[in-house]
Amino acid sequence: MNPPTINIAQPTERDRVIATVVMGFSADPLTRWFWPEARDYLMSAPLFDAFGGKAVESGTAFVSSGFEGAALWLPPGVTPDEERVGETLQKTIAAERLEDVSGVFEKMDEYHPDEDIWYLPLIAVDPCHQGKGIGSTLMKAALQRCDEAGLPAYLESSNPRNISLYKRHGFETMGEIQVGGSPVVTPMYRPAS
Repeated sequence: MNPPTINIAQPTERDRVIATVVMGFSADPLTRWFWPEARDYLMSAPLFDAFGGKAVESGTAFVSSGFEGAALWLPPGVTPDEERVGETLQKTIAAERLEDVSGVFEKMDEYHPDEDIWYLPLIAVDPCHQGKGIGSTLMKAALQRCDEAGLPAYLESSNPRNISLYKRHGFETMGEIQVGGSPVVTPMYRPAS
């Protein structure tokens, strides 16, 4: 099997990129804790767009040629749209869970390195295309750019099944985040090469 071709998503493809991410996170422990009911989860696209969508306009949204997978990387100086993230959480998260969800984001912010880094807020592969090496190929393409720039990379793994993938690509765990009844989130750092 040939590795998938990786492209940079164009601004006109933003909806396709976000749709791929929504599909890829449909069984993610953290996001499904955010939105346990399928109907509510299917309305989550604005949060994913606010959290990683700036990668599209930054030219750092890596996608497989058929949009089976996407990795939304934020280069140094580009951050998630925190105001929009907060507004979306307020509108979509159940009131009894909102404080813990906000706490998870606060803890993630505490781990976020205070240096120039490439940040991977979202990487996802549509479930019907998982197991084909798409996630690994997406990681390689982006990490090559990190290495060319001589910069470290950072991410938070919301799914323990993905930690081995990140470790294979040089990421090291920094700790664990858990607030209230949330699933564990693992912040990970990859030194500059």
